[in-house]
Amino acid sequence: MAQPMPASTFASILRAEGLTVVEVGDWETHNRNSKGPWGPVHGVMIHHTVTKGSKDTVEICRKGYSGLPGPLCHGVITKDGRVHLVGYGRANHAGLGDDEVLRAVIDEKALPADNEATVDGNRHFYGFECENLGDGKDPWPAAQLEAIERVSAAICRHHGWSDRSVIGHLEWQPGKVDPRGFTMANMRARIADRVDDDKPTAPKPATPKPTAPKPLPTPAKPVVDLSQLVAAARSNPARSGTPVTYSGVRTVEVALVDAGLLEKKYSDGHFGTSTITAYRAWQRRCGYSGSDADGIPGRTSLTKLGDKYGFRVVA
Repeated sequence: MAQPMPASTFASILRAEGLTVVEVGDWETHNRNSKGPWGPVHGVMIHHTVTKGSKDTVEICRKGYSGLPGPLCHGVITKDGRVHLVGYGRANHAGLGDDEVLRAVIDEKALPADNEATVDGNRHFYGFECENLGDGKDPWPAAQLEAIERVSAAICRHHGWSDRSVIGHLEWQPGKVDPRGFTMANMRARIADRVDDDKPTAPKPATPKPTAPKPLPTPAKPVVDLSQLVAAARSNPARSGTPVTYSGVRTVEVALVDAGLLEKKYSDGHFGTSTITAYRAWQRRCGYSGSDADGIPGRTSLTKLGDKYGFRVVA
């Protein structure tokens, strides 16, 4: 258990780790503390933004958008490796997650599967949004991956945590897929090596002929169960609110967002009318019409969606 460090210390330890830190506006006092407590903190959470362009990405993460006010994280790590501080305190980045995952982070043990969304993560995690489209194709430059490693190591070293205190959003909340494009296991190994150092080390100077970074292992694809997805599609629209009846709904909604058929604000785990409409559009894109394009997923259309946007379908 640890209390959040002062904002000035937060910026200082990141700079001491050799990072380029950009302080954006009133970041030190920009937070959501009026909506709930901030701390004790137990770890660091890594996300991808599903956005393109550093300037717009930083602005979205600072201000938020309709239905989700900013800040959406504490720092934005852009593709050039710079860390833009956009808020400090409670931020809308983690949402509800699995209590057993939180316990594993606190105990610094191997993470269990995340299958519940019952614990307030905004209270307990430092959050970093990383500029990436999250489609599994958008590259992660070496400078950006090193910045993720360095910010995580700096915070862990300050609080006396190990690399097990750093998790991805996909390890916290059912249905989330971020960060997509590298594995958290590989990143934690990098963080462990850096935390083991006695003190921060400056980035290595560029060489005249830099070699390409070794590619990170391809992460396993999320799995979507067709029968559970269909049950959610048939039951969710009749319910009020946004019940997460099956975590795989979020995986499908992320794919529909990537396909340009669903607004991101409706990617909430609830297979409601907006998701039905978006899936109906996908079915039509696949060549279906009439009653065959009713918005209820079928094996063929769902497999095509998974093949294109990175998930696997089981019956």
